[in-house]
Amino acid sequence: MRRLPPLVAGLVLITGAAAPVAAQSTPLSPVRASGQSVTPVYEGWYKNRDGSYSLSFGYFNRNEKELVEVPIGANNFISPGPADQGQPASFSPRRHWGVFAVKVPKALAQGEKVVWTLVVRGDTMRIPAHMRPQWQIDALEGEAGSGNTPPEIRFIDGGASGAGPGGIVGGPLTAHVGKPMDLKAWVTDDGNARNSVASGGRQGVPVTLMWFKHTGPGAVSFASVTPRAQGANGLAATTATFAAPGEYVLRLRANDASGVVAGGHSQCCWSNGFLKVSVLP
Repeated sequence: MRRLPPLVAGLVLITGAAAPVAAQSTPLSPVRASGQSVTPVYEGWYKNRDGSYSLSFGYFNRNEKELVEVPIGANNFISPGPADQGQPASFSPRRHWGVFAVKVPKALAQGEKVVWTLVVRGDTMRIPAHMRPQWQIDALEGEAGSGNTPPEIRFIDGGASGAGPGGIVGGPLTAHVGKPMDLKAWVTDDGNARNSVASGGRQGVPVTLMWFKHTGPGAVSFASVTPRAQGANGLAATTATFAAPGEYVLRLRANDASGVVAGGHSQCCWSNGFLKVSVLP
């Protein structure tokens, strides 16, 4: 089992005059419903099946209830390279592990870094990702050699699948403002979570799913945020309704029985699916 990196290790905080550092930057700050900042988090790196590597990121929204929106651009960007490298622009309350991954074709050289910069309420926070050996995580391999692997997500029945934080990208689909759009995903799992240390013996717990708005200009409502995968092919269906036109990305998170919180120290076993949607008036 590989070591879990600290929550905000390597974080660089540049704070505005209106926001006390102690109140904004420490995980032990009092929990409030709204008005607090969001911290980017580097989870660690893992090797992909094609020989490339992925740098996994999450975040910590300190608010108990407030959904924080930070559009991709000057206040939310990855460097070097294009500003948009798959990061979220919509931040749900509290801690979220392994929300996306930046894929690199080869291992980063010593001292080479990929940096996520996020500016929230005048606080500029930069988290550098690197490939130090002790930051390798078990995102695709399972915890401590348990043989447990993350669920596989497909957006086309029988089509290509993806697993782990980097997951798979689907679409684009087309929707219209105010009209429910069908959402379908096919999710399967190896069923080995019963052997995982993180599962705590929770045998027989099915894969659990949750939809999030990842990016986009308006609110998104789901008929069911947590649809169930059913049948041999694991079909999970719901609808999404969009409040404004524009380009969106929806994220589907699939957890096996080990669970995100329980498995946070090993970064396994959950997967993300990212679905692009163009919403017309």
